[in-house]
Amino acid sequence: MENNIIIDLKNISVAFGDNQVLKNLNLYIRDGEFITLLGPSGCGKTTTLRIIAGFTAPDEGQVYFEGKLINNVPPYKRHVNTVFQRYALFSHLNVYENVAFGLRNKRMKEKEIRETVKQMLELVNLKGFERRHINSLSGGQQQRVAIARALAVNPRVLLLDEPLGALDLKLRKDMQNELKNIQQRLGITFIYVTHDQEEALSMSDTIVVMNNGIIQQIGTPKDIYNEPKNAFVADFIGESNIVDGIMRDDFVVDFSGHRFDCLDKGFAKDEAVDVVVRPEDVDVVPLEKGMLKGTVTSVVFKGVHYEMIVDIGGFKWMIQSTDEQQEGDKIGLYIEPDAIHIMKKSEYSGMFGDYSSFSEEYDELSNAEEPEEADGEEG
Repeated sequence: MENNIIIDLKNISVAFGDNQVLKNLNLYIRDGEFITLLGPSGCGKTTTLRIIAGFTAPDEGQVYFEGKLINNVPPYKRHVNTVFQRYALFSHLNVYENVAFGLRNKRMKEKEIRETVKQMLELVNLKGFERRHINSLSGGQQQRVAIARALAVNPRVLLLDEPLGALDLKLRKDMQNELKNIQQRLGITFIYVTHDQEEALSMSDTIVVMNNGIIQQIGTPKDIYNEPKNAFVADFIGESNIVDGIMRDDFVVDFSGHRFDCLDKGFAKDEAVDVVVRPEDVDVVPLEKGMLKGTVTSVVFKGVHYEMIVDIGGFKWMIQSTDEQQEGDKIGLYIEPDAIHIMKKSEYSGMFGDYSSFSEEYDELSNAEEPEEADGEEG
């Protein structure tokens, strides 16, 4: 085992009744890493967190902490602490007493408690809030108190379960920066659970993409975005056009009725593949210069760019461009070799990447329902 691995999950399986929540999961986490478990509701990410915390026991598999088996170690004896989405603060205690709570349980001297609480409140930018009542605080301030309380007992690992889910968008963004700064200053391991792709990309050293209780891919934010392993990952992280292709040879692929140069190799000759092209990587050109030709079916102004749905031979692509087009325009599309990413066919092939049924309203509705996961075990 590498010296800097702090947590190692080996062959973890968990079922609740007939629902197999985790299937033979293997994952190690390095000391000092900001790692995010990312996936849709019910994918197993919250359950993974609960297993590390000791709140849920795996049906099969081992949990190691710094090389020692901790399956039978109760939560209060593990060097981890958890921040929940719903804060779980004591409303009858003020800010100071909330942060001091775990320290009193450890029978710490009053002078040390005072010093630690002061440091923690400074760390989360709540200096001077000691005597404030919990109910008088905003959601963002309550979240900071919860983080200060969790960090006060000096855990080796901090577990964060959708901690920003209840905050509005601007506050969320501020707290993302805050959390990343705190983690870097303290140098402790943060294990973060979210269904928000942007949050995962902006905060993490490592992202673990999960679906149906199985890890789909582990990598840096750049790896996950630029080199997705399958259609699920490509679709879940950002927008992606995913089309059927044939790998004619190393660096040559056919899709959408055209032959393209690409940067991928190592596939069988004439192997059927999934081809990913990100919307921002397509250049809109005059019709006669296009490698592909299509008809614009919708245009939405996004501030920085226009988001267009373009019909190419019955398959709807999403294109993001700073050049405005009109509905009904016929346009050419030019795709550079480095904009094309080839993936092996998987169980997710054919399920994603066509924007025929794309609706922003539907997208937002499905996102709005996500945070419910934090309540249950299905995480």
